[in-house]
Amino acid sequence: MHVILLGPPGAGKGTQAVSIAEKAGIPHISTGDMFRTALKHGTPLGLEAKKYMDAGELVPDDVVVAMVRERIQKPDCAKGFLLDGFPRTIVQAEKLDEMLVQAGLTIDRVLNLECSAATVLKRLTGRRVCKACGAIFHVTNMPSKQAGVCDACNGVLYQRDDDKEDTILNRLEVYNRQTAGLIDHYRRRALLTDINADVPREETLAQMMVLIRA
Repeated sequence: MHVILLGPPGAGKGTQAVSIAEKAGIPHISTGDMFRTALKHGTPLGLEAKKYMDAGELVPDDVVVAMVRERIQKPDCAKGFLLDGFPRTIVQAEKLDEMLVQAGLTIDRVLNLECSAATVLKRLTGRRVCKACGAIFHVTNMPSKQAGVCDACNGVLYQRDDDKEDTILNRLEVYNRQTAGLIDHYRRRALLTDINADVPREETLAQMMVLIRA
């Protein structure tokens, strides 16, 4: 099973991707995680990506595609994979198509998490991160035992700049602008299914697992 997971910031892609991968027995491939791993280990592609990231520029499509190609060729992807954060644009989607054709593979499903701006704002503005260990909490959904203090290490919890309302609204605008064509691309191919991500996350996961197991 080869699956693509789409959705705006705050829709719960990361959390849902981990759960889907575990239940379906396929690896969760996150481009963000791949960049961090490649940078940590100093791989050639990681060093190439670092040049652009250090300059505050977007990593070119060719570099991102090469990293994805390298990842899906690993043995744990033999039974399938879940792509999270890739593709982000039509160009990346077309390059992914070419890559899969060369490998004799196809995308089986594209799951598009639909989430209202109100829900996204509620989820992201309430998020708090530990400055010391990076643990994540939420003021209402998953509060720490002591306000402002990390349960894991007693570090200070803070709100990231990109979790503030103005920044979130801008991120949503950018996401919608970037992915509108991508959603149409997969919908025209009858691969895309819209998933209600405004409901509790357990319900969203259940919707997706029904499709993946079909």
